[in-house]
Amino acid sequence: MSILIDENTQLLVQGITGREGLFHTSQMLAYGTRVVAGVTPGKGGEWVLDGKVPVFDTVQIAVEATGANCSVSFVPARFAADAMLEASAASVELIVCITEGIPVQDMMRVRRALDLQGTRLVGPNCPGLLSPGASKVGIIPGHIAKRGKIGIVSRSGTLTYEVLYSLTASGMGTSTCVGIGGDPVNGTSFVDVLSMFEEDPHTDKVVLIGEIGGTDEEKAAAFISDQMTKPVVGFIAGRTAPPGKRMGHAGAIVEGGTGLASEKIRVLQSAGVRIADHPEQIPELLQ
Repeated sequence: MSILIDENTQLLVQGITGREGLFHTSQMLAYGTRVVAGVTPGKGGEWVLDGKVPVFDTVQIAVEATGANCSVSFVPARFAADAMLEASAASVELIVCITEGIPVQDMMRVRRALDLQGTRLVGPNCPGLLSPGASKVGIIPGHIAKRGKIGIVSRSGTLTYEVLYSLTASGMGTSTCVGIGGDPVNGTSFVDVLSMFEEDPHTDKVVLIGEIGGTDEEKAAAFISDQMTKPVVGFIAGRTAPPGKRMGHAGAIVEGGTGLASEKIRVLQSAGVRIADHPEQIPELLQ
């Protein structure tokens, strides 16, 4: 089984007629995801991908027509905030935002509105979700993972793929992989996902992939120490990053002595997390 998405998830794709939206919609369909609708203002009434997916002008109309309960957004950064707000206003339960480069002020506004609405957001600037054998929402390659009982939560897209591939090559499977994104303001935190994995009877162990910047890993360590009963293995990227430089993600910046990889590793180890020196070591630590 899985958390957040499964074979019953009915997906709506915002920005479906754009290059990225169309390509990844075809990949999600091929994986078996139930893509029931797409939204592009002004293109309502069209069909894409050989007539497999109908396109609507608004999320509200798409939800009313198809019963979609999850949205994935490939909308460009300057329109992404409004797209998320539109999906939330249409009572979409789960929004996954792949878009990168969204201004922090826009995300502060979105996060406040979605919290009031009670909408779950994963992202932005994330690879999305993968429930092997059941559903794929986003851009995580489905063929590198197989179904199993290891949950993965990560701030890094590329490292997520590395770890998934390493687990599969070692004969291990995944319950759900959650890419929460590396922006300073996002919708779902490490603690949120760790809590879901702790409650999920089909997840036995958890992999946490963090990076420099912010304090999310420190908060995760406190949660693991106080509330988690399942073993956690971790990896922290950016050990050699120079202070004051942003490394990849908008949230991956060390300043004022906070956000250091060494400090994150220390607190996670103090919470009982086994820390890998490199991603390929994670399967060994899980065994």
